[in-house]
Amino acid sequence: MTNANKFNLLLDVVKLMHSLADGLEAVAYAFANSQEIFVEAKEVSKPVETGQPTKQIAEKVPTLADVRAVLAVKTQNGMTTEVKGLITKYGGSKLSDVDPKHYADLIKDAEVLGNG
Repeated sequence: MTNANKFNLLLDVVKLMHSLADGLEAVAYAFANSQEIFVEAKEVSKPVETGQPTKQIAEKVPTLADVRAVLAVKTQNGMTTEVKGLITKYGGSKLSDVDPKHYADLIKDAEVLGNG
C-alpha cells in the first residue's frame, strides 16, 4: 500500500469521524433537551356555541428539541448529508438557524428520508 493510499484512507476515517461526531452531538442535544420536550398547543379555531360541550382543537407545534431528535435518528442512520441538505433547504447552515415556522415541514421531510 502506497503512502498516497494510506493518506486517502486516513482522510476517509477523518470524514467518518466528523459524521459520527455530528450524530453524537445531535443525540446529546436530544437527550439534554428531552426533559424539556412538552407539547405546545395553540387554538386553531374557536368553539361554536351549540349548548353541548365541545372539544378544543389544538395543533402540536414542534420545538427545536423535537426537530433535533428526529434529525439525530436520521444522522445515526447514515443520512448526515441529507440532513444537512434539509437544514440548508429551510434557510440554515445549522439547525438553530432554521426559523421555527419551518419545524413541522422539516420534520415531515426528514421522516421520509430513507423511505424511498
